[in-house]
Amino acid sequence: MNDRTNDYSGDGVAVSGAAQTSYQPQFAIYHANASGTGCAIKMELHPATNDEDGCFMLMLATQQTVGDRRGPVKTYPTFNWEGRITVKLGFNDICKMLQVLRGECESIDDGKGLYHRSSKYSAKIVLRHIVTPVQAYSLEVYRNSNDKSEEDSSAHILLTAAEAYGLAIALENSIGLICFGVPRTTRQVGNVAKGIRNVSAA
Repeated sequence: MNDRTNDYSGDGVAVSGAAQTSYQPQFAIYHANASGTGCAIKMELHPATNDEDGCFMLMLATQQTVGDRRGPVKTYPTFNWEGRITVKLGFNDICKMLQVLRGECESIDDGKGLYHRSSKYSAKIVLRHIVTPVQAYSLEVYRNSNDKSEEDSSAHILLTAAEAYGLAIALENSIGLICFGVPRTTRQVGNVAKGIRNVSAA
């Protein structure tokens, strides 16, 4: 977008010089099942900066192990994050997903979904409201290698109505950060608070 440069500390405040780190809060939903066909998603928020538009990085990982919580030593299901599918959701993508999550339409672009293409992959993102066998929101991502050097991959998760409701609120509340980054007043307050903590620790 425009030539804008803001860097963010771990507290979500702008910093400069050697102290630069990323502002990347994450949210995750894990859906494991006894048949090992579950899925997990993570959404990582990247606020806009002077150099780059804001976005969400959406990651989906298929279930890898079932786990066993009945024995004396409990083991929990694991997910294949190493083989995850990652897609970048920009402003327009998020708005179209919000239309579905808020009940304004049943699916993204009448079921056509979102299409993304990079130098290496092509991806299709589908979000739709379903009523059978349960009322839920189906999120599906399909990824293909452009040069066919890798096998096609996909991941699918069913979000409950409650999860969809909460996700819609989270996305809505993040739109300002996606568009404009961290507000200057927030950064200033954060820097003051950080200075107070440093003085107290000295």
